[in-house]
Amino acid sequence: MNKNELIERIGERAELSKDAVAAVLAGFEAEAAEALGRGDDVRLPGFLTIETAQRSARTGRNPQTGAAIEIPAQTVAKVSAGSKLKAAARGA
Repeated sequence: MNKNELIERIGERAELSKDAVAAVLAGFEAEAAEALGRGDDVRLPGFLTIETAQRSARTGRNPQTGAAIEIPAQTVAKVSAGSKLKAAARGA
């Protein structure tokens, strides 16, 4: 399912216009990005958690040449599925 299909299906389920659903989804995207930028987590209990994690520096390999390269430490977004999302994936 892509973003447009998601907007359409939520609109049908909630009896809202596509524009209203698109605005809510854009607002969620913006707020989640700002929260992660501040170092806060985004939690939808039972559904998903988005949090920041630290990835340490490490040595990698260039896949074309095999040469060693240094990959710097960085902060990344980590998404964890909640119990309802896991159950839906299992078909339960």
